[in-house]
Formats: sequence, C-alpha cells, structure tokens
Amino acid sequence: MTTSSEGSFFCSRRQRGVSLHGPALQRPLLARATRWRSLTLRVFCSRDLFKALALGQCMSAMICGTAVTSQYLATDLHMDTPMLQSFISYSLLCLTYTAALIFRRGDGNILQILKTKWWKYFLLGLTDVEANYAVVKAYQYTTLTSIQLLDCFVIPALMVLSWFILKTRYRPTHYVAVCVCLAGVGAMVGADLLSGRNQGNNILLGDALVLVSATLYAISNVCQEYTVKNLSRGEFLGMLGLFGTLISGVQLTAPGWVWSLHVRNVQLHARGG
Repeated sequence: MTTSSEGSFFCSRRQRGVSLHGPALQRPLLARATRWRSLTLRVFCSRDLFKALALGQCMSAMICGTAVTSQYLATDLHMDTPMLQSFISYSLLCLTYTAALIFRRGDGNILQILKTKWWKYFLLGLTDVEANYAVVKAYQYTTLTSIQLLDCFVIPALMVLSWFILKTRYRPTHYVAVCVCLAGVGAMVGADLLSGRNQGNNILLGDALVLVSATLYAISNVCQEYTVKNLSRGEFLGMLGLFGTLISGVQLTAPGWVWSLHVRNVQLHARGG
C-alpha cells in the first residue's frame, strides 16, 4: 500500500510538472505576448502618432525658416524689425481666431471673456510679445547657432514652472536631461565669450536676450497648457492674437518706448570705448 501510494504521488507530481510546462498553459502566455505585440504595433504605428510626428516636423521646419530669415534680415540687410515680425504673426492670429471669438455665441464669446479675464490675457500677451521680441532682437548680436542652442534653456525653465504651477512630476531621466541641457547652455555662453572670432556685435548681450526670451517662453507655454486643458484652444489663440496685436502695435508705433535696446547698446559701446 505504501509503495503504491508513493508511486501515485510521484506520478501525480510528474503529471503536474508536465501540465505546468505543457501546451495548455503555454497558449495563454503566447496569447498574452501576441496581444502585447499587437498593442505595441498599434501604438507606434498608429495614424495619430504619424500625424503628430508630421506636424512636429512641419513646425520645426517653419521655426528653422523663421530663424534663418531673421538672421538674414539682421546681418545681411541690416534691418532692425523684431517688433514688426511679431506684429505680423499676432495680426494673423487676430484675423482668424479672434474673429471666430467675435462671432461665437453664448458664455464663451469675446465680451464675456474680456469682462472676466482680460487682465490675465493681457499679461500673457505681454509675456509672449516680449519673448518674441527678445529672441528676434538677439539675431543682431550673436550667431544663429548660439541662439538655437541657448533657446533650449526653455526646457528646464518650463519643468520648474510646471512643477510648481501644474503639479507635474518627472522621472530621474528627465532631471539628467535637464542637467545636460544646462551644461550645454553654460558651455555655449563660455565658448562665445572665449572665442576670438567676430561672431556678432555684442555676443554677451545676444546670449542674455536669448535666455530672457527662453524664460518668458516657458511662462507663456505653461499658461498655454493650462488654458488649453481647462478652457479651449480657440480662446487662448484668439485672446493671444488680440492682445499680442495691440501690444506689439503700440510698441511698433511708439517713438520712444520704455524697453529701448538701442539706447542700451549705445551706452554699452560708449562705456567700452
């Protein structure tokens, strides 16, 4: 009796071992792997992903074109038109999205927005206008390469603001990337200062303008994300186009506006001489 019971015990152990590693339990694992593979393919080969990548590349190409033309106007044609370039952009936004807000009915029309939140959009428009002005103005003092690299300072500035305002949390890899970005910014500024080549009229002033612009862009982007997620994209672009057009138009037509970098540049050269 004992021998037969032990034999049946070991036989059941062997049977259980065969069943644990047999096709009966391998099929669910294969099915799970197949589902995971199909899900991964759907995520990385979806139409929305390719659409986002295509739109991102188109936007990068447009930004690159804006940078090249701004550098060409500043260095080759000697045209000092940073506010005019911004005014054209905001005017186009005003003609499209602000006009749509004017014809909107209900609580989301432009009159209701101006009654309750006009000062918020005024500050947002002022921040965005000065950010655009500073980065376009920087093309007169430093090189295109320095501007594009230093403009990456917007990433750490945006992360800091998102941490406190939007309560966004990041992974350690994000902080490593920010440290690399800051190291690159410092290396670029140091290279511009130590370089003996004639790269611009006032390299340090140009780099400072880019850093100021990146900080203002970070503030504008955080406000943009909050507005788009909680309100609507049309409202943000419409009010930005309205106040951006007004602010840039006033600065464009004013004979002696407060933030005159021409006077500062003359004073810096006079002190240096």
